[in-house]
Amino acid sequence: MTIFCSHCHRPLQAEMSCLPMRAKQAPSASRPFRSTKSASKARRDQINAELQALRSLLPISAQEKERLSYLHTMALVCLRLRGAQLFPPGLAPPAGPALGTELLSLLPGFLLVLSADSKLVYISENVAQVLGLSVVELLAQGDTVFDILDGRVGEDVHKKLLLAREEPGREVTFVSEMRTSKAFRLQHGGNRVVAVCGRFVALHWPPSPSTTAFLALCTPVVQSPTDGEAASQDDIFQSMHLLDMTFIDVTESVTYHLGYHREELVGQSWYSLLHPEDADLAAAQHRAVALGAGAGPAAGTAVLRVLRKDRAWTWLRVWARRDGGCITCTCRCLR
Repeated sequence: MTIFCSHCHRPLQAEMSCLPMRAKQAPSASRPFRSTKSASKARRDQINAELQALRSLLPISAQEKERLSYLHTMALVCLRLRGAQLFPPGLAPPAGPALGTELLSLLPGFLLVLSADSKLVYISENVAQVLGLSVVELLAQGDTVFDILDGRVGEDVHKKLLLAREEPGREVTFVSEMRTSKAFRLQHGGNRVVAVCGRFVALHWPPSPSTTAFLALCTPVVQSPTDGEAASQDDIFQSMHLLDMTFIDVTESVTYHLGYHREELVGQSWYSLLHPEDADLAAAQHRAVALGAGAGPAAGTAVLRVLRKDRAWTWLRVWARRDGGCITCTCRCLR
């Protein structure tokens, strides 16, 4: 009985002659799917050429374009695309380059536009005067408003933006530290405290998330002293509270800042003075201090609006700490 080779179907004695054929048919383990250096270089060159083309289309000076990294280029392109989606050709943006440098310099702060999902859409060029960072440098931090804010207030800001989005036209305000340049931090001892006041506006009808924008003015407030600095006694007042935040004592200087006399506040709740929109943030601070949660002095720090006796609202930066069965607050007015 003759046994045949399974590869060439020749008799077994001829099997050896088919080995070269099998070797030729067997693919090399090192050869399949291997990418050549020239192909990789061609792909890189193509990507670089596309990025250069995108960079050339950006409406900024040639000097600024030369300083753009690929990351910065893509960040600016994304910003422009989001702006073009909300403000298509033929629809003038509410705040854009048409405002002019002279008009922007008259504003008390810089302009900010966000999409419905909190993505940055527009930042006015005068942001550099407030934060020490250009628009390009600020975008390097990230592409959402939360990337340029102090992370500790992210949850509170998210709630306020959600509230404003559900009720277009309703104005909301929040205060937070914004990221600044290294030179600014060295000069001022920290980031910049900024009050953001804005509302959601439907740019087209019918309104939808893709046609709604949050328009805001970001105004710097006085820089609070850093932890190592001693604040002037003229700038602060202190209060003592029970664990439920009922006033049990307050310094006489509260009259200068809020208009109340000491006797009017003792026995009242701290929450009776708070702005309704800041109640959640104050409650979070209260819980953290009362339960001893968090670490470091920042754990008991919040920026809140309180009601003055003349019925006006004023911003306070409040440092809170627990002393046994009491909570002590050191408050500084932000003007």
